[in-house]
Amino acid sequence: MSASRSRSRVRTTLLTAGAAAAALTLSACGSGGTSGGGGDTNFIMGADGISTAEQGDRGAVPDLSGKTVDGGQLDVAEYKGKVVVLNMWGSWCAPCRAEAPNLEAVYQQLKGTGVQFVGVNTRDTSVQNARAFEKDMGITFPSLYDPTGKLMLRFSKGTLNPQAVPSTLVIDRDGKIAARSLAALSEGKLRKMIDPVLAEK
Repeated sequence: MSASRSRSRVRTTLLTAGAAAAALTLSACGSGGTSGGGGDTNFIMGADGISTAEQGDRGAVPDLSGKTVDGGQLDVAEYKGKVVVLNMWGSWCAPCRAEAPNLEAVYQQLKGTGVQFVGVNTRDTSVQNARAFEKDMGITFPSLYDPTGKLMLRFSKGTLNPQAVPSTLVIDRDGKIAARSLAALSEGKLRKMIDPVLAEK
């Protein structure tokens, strides 16, 4: 075999391996997907990729408390009576980076209206990476630090796909899950999730 053919074969093998690794990275970060696994969560999937649950059919949010990325303590239950937007993210995730400015923009628009944003930073091996992400993206709302993903696993089966990050849930004033997206969100889609829940009496 000629040397140039051998080099070409090695290059092709490396390119194929690189493409496979890139595909795995993207799917692991999950620009989303619609499957939340098995389980009956009473979500109705809309054409826009946003799932909603009727007021009487909503599941409760599990205990979500612990240390925050900035070293404080936070318990999501303390926000009962407010509409809570819960966003699962990782600094290693490109779609999370893309949606972060949209989250912050909508947070700034709504924070005086009884809406609280909370992040859940997941699978970041170092809290410094999470802090750097928040600083770079200008994120001002708090995030729980969940390096092992244990908080995500507390949700009822089918609510979240632990592999799909970013994911966003809108929690109603009674602490029940009203809407879900398993993909990165624009400002418009985020408002489409929040506004109907905010309008509820």
